[in-house]
Amino acid sequence: MEYSKSVEAYLEKHPNWSDKMQEIRDIIAKTELNEEVKWGAPAYTLNGKILMGIGAFKNHMAIWFHQGVFLKDLHKKLVNAQEGKTKALRQWRIEKDEAIEEDIILQYAQEAIENSLAGKEIKPERKKGVSIPPELEAAFSKNASLKAAFEKLTPGKQREYAEHIAEAKREATKLSRLEKITPMVLDGVGLNDKYKNC
Repeated sequence: MEYSKSVEAYLEKHPNWSDKMQEIRDIIAKTELNEEVKWGAPAYTLNGKILMGIGAFKNHMAIWFHQGVFLKDLHKKLVNAQEGKTKALRQWRIEKDEAIEEDIILQYAQEAIENSLAGKEIKPERKKGVSIPPELEAAFSKNASLKAAFEKLTPGKQREYAEHIAEAKREATKLSRLEKITPMVLDGVGLNDKYKNC
């Protein structure tokens, strides 16, 4: 997976959504937010903090509000993308035939700016360490290359793999999952990289 290095490159990678994303960029440019690229996608910051972002997916695009939990959401546009997991982040999903509503985007952006300046923020809880399941430990003892490749992965990717194996109820399923992930770990890719649209 290769991250886009500029907003223009991101738009080029998503031609189905580039017009709508450009329209939203033009709207956000009317605010005091700075446009940057974070994790390969357009992000909008104030005093070094990400307040908003835009992203393209297969069936919709989204405007992200990183502390969206504090927005009043008077127009009922925001959803929690991962109920039970995401505490602060909210997204506004926009479908292909949906019009871009400049006034509402500006209203939400301005409220996000005011909330940030007021210090409203939920900080993410950092997960500590990775709990390696016994099946993966056993594979490491037999395959030093696998262990070395695993250790080069980010803690988040390590956690995804470890949890993927540990969550299986049957031993056979755990071993089957281990067999399937081994080439991915050796290639240095994350379990869910193919679903991340950057």
